[in-house]
Amino acid sequence: MKLYYSAGACSLAPHIALEEAGLAYEAIAVNLKTHTLADGSDYRQINPLAYVPFLVLDDGHTLSECAVLVQYIADQAPAKNLISMAGSMARYQQQEMLNIIATELHKGFSPLWNPALSAEVKEGFKQRVMGRMAYLDAILSKHDYLTGNNYGVDDIYAFVVTGWAGMLGMDTSALKNLTAWRERIAARPAVQATLQAEGLKG
Repeated sequence: MKLYYSAGACSLAPHIALEEAGLAYEAIAVNLKTHTLADGSDYRQINPLAYVPFLVLDDGHTLSECAVLVQYIADQAPAKNLISMAGSMARYQQQEMLNIIATELHKGFSPLWNPALSAEVKEGFKQRVMGRMAYLDAILSKHDYLTGNNYGVDDIYAFVVTGWAGMLGMDTSALKNLTAWRERIAARPAVQATLQAEGLKG
């Protein structure tokens, strides 16, 4: 399979998931400003929506959206226990968390990358995002991971998105549980390998 990604973007989540799952894949970088690949070809010919992540399977089927991709990847490697069994309450809880991350955190960060917005407007969005991260911090005061004591793809997606806070100069030091959780995930070999591959780690 082929994963189209942009370094440090949300596509880092399925990239980490692929490493954790131990699946064979090819990672292909996309320049999101020019919508081109390294060879100069037009990425829009592959994905008309022109965003990442985008997964092309060996049989030609395609998938997009982080919450979908990480579930698909985890389901291909059930022995890795990155997601609970389909139809189980634990699976629905992970899907719930994936949707919270996608709609409340991922989308919450989006306005903060917009150079047209004033600092005052951005501050309001920052406070909203901080509130969502405080929600995760409270969950992590009770469990090692977001939906219990097992690491899963919901943790991977949230790890990537919460990492943007530091890039935007947001102070999350008061969120002790979230900080400790991020450190645990960052230390995982698959995460380290993926960060290295995307040029995000020296």
